Amino acid sequence: MEFKNPFWNRLFNSISKTGSGEKMQEDSDYRADNLTQEGQTFGEEQAAREEQAVREEPSAVTRAMINQLVLPLEHPFILLYELWTEEHADAPLPHLRLDDIEDPSNEAMERELARLRKEITAAATSRLEEIPRKLEEDDTSDTLEGTPEGEEAAAEGSGEEQEVLPVSMDALPMVYVTSDRMAAWLVVFPPVGPGAVLNRGMLDEALKASGVTYGVDTELLDALSDRPDRYFHLFLAAKGQPVVHGKDGYVEDFFKRAVKQKFAEDEHGRIDYFHLNLVQNINKGEVICQAVPPVEGVPGRTVLDQEIPCKTGKEVRLPKGRNTEISEDGTQLLAVKDGRLEFTDNVFKVKSVLEISGNVDFSTGNINFVGDVHIHGDVSGGFSVKTVGDITIDGVVEAAEIEAGGDLIVAKGILGDSRAVIRAHHNIFAKYIENCTVHSRGNLQTDCMVNCNVYCDGEVHVRTGRGIIVGGRISAAQRVDAKIVGSKSESVTYINLGGQPCANYERAILEENIGAMEAELEKLDRQPDSPARTQRIGKLRLDLSIGRMKLGQFDKELKKLKERLDAQGGCKLKCDIAYPGMVLTIGDAVMHLAKETSSVNARMFEGEILLL
Repeated sequence: MEFKNPFWNRLFNSISKTGSGEKMQEDSDYRADNLTQEGQTFGEEQAAREEQAVREEPSAVTRAMINQLVLPLEHPFILLYELWTEEHADAPLPHLRLDDIEDPSNEAMERELARLRKEITAAATSRLEEIPRKLEEDDTSDTLEGTPEGEEAAAEGSGEEQEVLPVSMDALPMVYVTSDRMAAWLVVFPPVGPGAVLNRGMLDEALKASGVTYGVDTELLDALSDRPDRYFHLFLAAKGQPVVHGKDGYVEDFFKRAVKQKFAEDEHGRIDYFHLNLVQNINKGEVICQAVPPVEGVPGRTVLDQEIPCKTGKEVRLPKGRNTEISEDGTQLLAVKDGRLEFTDNVFKVKSVLEISGNVDFSTGNINFVGDVHIHGDVSGGFSVKTVGDITIDGVVEAAEIEAGGDLIVAKGILGDSRAVIRAHHNIFAKYIENCTVHSRGNLQTDCMVNCNVYCDGEVHVRTGRGIIVGGRISAAQRVDAKIVGSKSESVTYINLGGQPCANYERAILEENIGAMEAELEKLDRQPDSPARTQRIGKLRLDLSIGRMKLGQFDKELKKLKERLDAQGGCKLKCDIAYPGMVLTIGDAVMHLAKETSSVNARMFEGEILLL
């Protein structure tokens, strides 16, 4: 050790004041040996306790090991404890564990334990260094050197042992404030020799010196002086008030924002197109959603009585759209009229629904409406139905023109007679589709498709019911999925995959119109001047300029769409049976099917079409 054994014998008043030098040396040697034995016993007991705890509750031990400050046996704190146990053999073991607060992350706890170790090391080292200074002061004050009495005593018998006064140091509380200043911990070093034992005044003075004034555990301070584990034990003396940040307000919806198509099939694989559950009906005055107000935060306070500001919750804005209004108290969004509710452009909208109880024929004329249309009968040949919303038709569509700004649902099917033109800017659902031209910006779902020209920017699904595609030309941007493609009679059926079929078709029509206008303009240039010619040339040039601008815009959009599709992956054809007569085109590759093929999964691979 750093100090001689006689020095240790004077700590904690641990030896008698009289005795031979030889006896003192023997006692010192004995105590030095005991220090090592005591340290080993302490380590063994601690290891045994931890091993037993692991068996009983591994998770609790893991937390305890994370929160516990482990010190080596030669640490000043342990040395002080071992010396204290020489006079107090039944003293409780040291306890240096931050286990009375909520566990932070492992990394944060490691940093906190490192700070605690540094401060405890400094305090214990300072206390050990204070002891030799006390000894020197005591030796100086107790020596009678330079007096007649001192000379006489020195002459009479140098062999007699001089009376030695014990070192006296009061109990010393040490306060540790965590790095976030949310907790103050207290550990007390015991008195040395006849020094004063721990009392409440010492604790108050130590906390005051550290600036700890908030959240002090007064019950602990009142009882600590009488507790058997008051020394070498880490106590939570004060705890701050954690900050509670405010929570942002949010919108509680009573209707769905996204309605997914649910195809309910019967035992024969048939879908009831009358009940697709795609429409959310709402009545006037019904609550669409409500705003939940934000929760105010609560400022925190450190043990040093410093305020911790809190974040305030933000107000939420109700998604108000067309035909909706906000209630007087500003907390609810209400429907202004009856209609169909949908969520688009980040707002709720109520769309009016035009109900046609019978057929669209001479009794109704053509339909052109800004909302949704529900036709309970058929659409007769020669008539048209155009809306900016969805169209629901309970009957059959004949050789008519249908254009929906949203979804199109035809419960019974379409009999186009090679004259019907069907357009939808979203999805199309129909029982069957025969002899018509179809444009779908979204997906197309049907049970059967015969001799149709289809342009679909999404996927074509013909899996339910018969699930057959026969004849015609099917162009899909992403995928065609059917049970059967073609027929045993080898009807020619074209399947084109890739690109943007609707946009490509519209671009081709626009390019054709531009060519016709250029030809007409060239013809007019050769005619003699006249007011009619001048007026017609002016209109043609204006239309031609607009057409070319549209064509340039088409090319830009097609380029962006192509990049997006390339990022999504390749397109493919999937069917259970493909008959001869099917012509599959993917990009620039073309494949003519020469024989009946089962379980077709066709896609492009290294510039060629493979049937996997």
